[in-house]
Amino acid sequence: MIDHSYDGIHELNHPLPSWWMWTWSATILYSIFYFIFYHMVGGPNLTQEFEKDMIRLNEIKAIAAADVSNFDIEHYNTWKKTNDSLKIGKEVYEENCISCHAEAGGGDIGPNLTDAYWINVKERTATALFPVIRDGVEDNGMPAWGEIISKEEMYAAMAYIVSLKGTTPPEAKEAQGEKVEEF
Repeated sequence: MIDHSYDGIHELNHPLPSWWMWTWSATILYSIFYFIFYHMVGGPNLTQEFEKDMIRLNEIKAIAAADVSNFDIEHYNTWKKTNDSLKIGKEVYEENCISCHAEAGGGDIGPNLTDAYWINVKERTATALFPVIRDGVEDNGMPAWGEIISKEEMYAAMAYIVSLKGTTPPEAKEAQGEKVEEF
């Protein structure tokens, strides 16, 4: 077969390109170091790397949860006095809350947010409202937003919800819950 030729093409007379040979040689060298590091020296395997990453992720989540779980009334009051607080609050409300509480807060699946009757809070204060938004209410289907939106977004939503008090939405749901004190 060495002397075999067909249509001007001769067998075994074309060496591989040099870049291909260098790549092949580098791959062999890499595999030697890889084998030594991961199988003989004890480099981390995929399970160990995954567990390490999960520990780090849980640490980050704990830091974020600690930040969200602490309600700071001074920070909230300062934040809600900014010019953009209601604008941002409306955006957060439209993005996250409108599906249950309707466009103007009149209530759909969720309760009416414009009247004086509330289901999950005993007083209409930011301190009472924050845990409801952060932790949700399983009994009524209110999702926990603490791990989904930031603390500032929760502040914005609270400021917007407070601004809805006393408004008259076009299709308001009937009053639910008990009458609560004003904000």
